Amino acid sequence: MGKMAGARTLVLAVWMAHSMCADAAETAYASAKRKLASIEKETAPVGATIHFTPAEIEAWARVEIPKTVPQGFRDPRVHLSEGSATGRAMVDLLRMRHAQGHATNWFIAKLIEGERPIAVSINLRSSGGWCTVNLTSLEISGVKASGSVLDFLVRTFFLSLYPNAKIGKPFELGYRIERLEIHPAGVTVRIFGAPPGGPGKTSRNK
Repeated sequence: MGKMAGARTLVLAVWMAHSMCADAAETAYASAKRKLASIEKETAPVGATIHFTPAEIEAWARVEIPKTVPQGFRDPRVHLSEGSATGRAMVDLLRMRHAQGHATNWFIAKLIEGERPIAVSINLRSSGGWCTVNLTSLEISGVKASGSVLDFLVRTFFLSLYPNAKIGKPFELGYRIERLEIHPAGVTVRIFGAPPGGPGKTSRNK
């Protein structure tokens, strides 16, 4: 009876820990969604600073990315530093492409089939309502791609899945956003203290 009671206690402890993690993830997702809505609907106060924690970013990714990539993506993680970020996930590139309706030639399919850990690193510059995101590295199963290989992977996979994404090119933020900042503690969105373009002008959503 003592061993059985101990086993039941262990199962109960694991279940409680899982429930607490799930509740925390749901809370973080709800918080991130609420903050994003205030930005997109332009209800955030003039001059506001809106902060997204790593937990909120990860929770949002777990819910929202599968809506765009229904297969081949799981367990997203994010690591933030000053001006840069690294996203990690378990990814099956072939399943991702097939789920999006993209064909892949036989040779490439054999190279990329199967689930692999992927890490994507970027740096970010932003001011005056504009932003530039540079892709600095991409690792598959711990092997870093660079130069022409990195360019090939970006063109073949990332841009085919997200054709509107802009890498290495300035783009307007819209939604009254003055700039984005990446820090170890999270991502900060700064709202313009006055309408961008001067008095009497309003932002234009992009």
